Amino acid sequence: MLTIYGVYRSRATRTLWLAGELKLDFKHVPVVQARRVTDPLAEGAQINTLTPSYLTVNPMGTIPCIDDDGMVLYESMAINLYLARKHGTSLAPVDLAEDAHMMQWSFFAATEIETNALKISSAFAEGLANSEAGRAVIEVAARMLRRPFKVLDQHLANHDYLVGDRFSVADINAAEVVRYAQEHTPLFTANPSVKAWLERCQDRPAFKAMWEARGREAA
Repeated sequence: MLTIYGVYRSRATRTLWLAGELKLDFKHVPVVQARRVTDPLAEGAQINTLTPSYLTVNPMGTIPCIDDDGMVLYESMAINLYLARKHGTSLAPVDLAEDAHMMQWSFFAATEIETNALKISSAFAEGLANSEAGRAVIEVAARMLRRPFKVLDQHLANHDYLVGDRFSVADINAAEVVRYAQEHTPLFTANPSVKAWLERCQDRPAFKAMWEARGREAA
């Protein structure tokens, strides 16, 4: 039985979205970030990333994490690539070249986009987007994202999806990173192919179901 650890308001959305696309049966354990718990080690505290029982599963105390009948993984990109390959649908690579490209785009998103996209997401989430300090953070992060967004836009100008001209796990991995910058519309106005691709990805029923579940979860 597959177990997915992590709340929807975390990187676990990547794996929960993929599980929906694959129509997997799984157990969901809503581990929350310790920073969101007043006293994460208190008796009776919600299971969180510092809970000792969770650290026996994932010693890094990060989310998401999976336990797939004893196969434990706790890096979201690796989790998704593993699950896609295991279940062998059109979301998975069909050959070594596609495998390499799916890894490339996944790691490109994680290394070239995620850090600065998260700065934008946090500024909006914390209500700082209209403050001088918040605008400064967003502008610097957006400037750092111009090159990777342009690379992504140039690729997507000739392809509906990242690999093999079909929706795949690479799109899930990358779209859930690019989403963090979505509230800063100038980035997407300047990169219309990225904007159209993200809209295609987010129009999928499995994404919508995941997003609705996320909306029902406590902020």
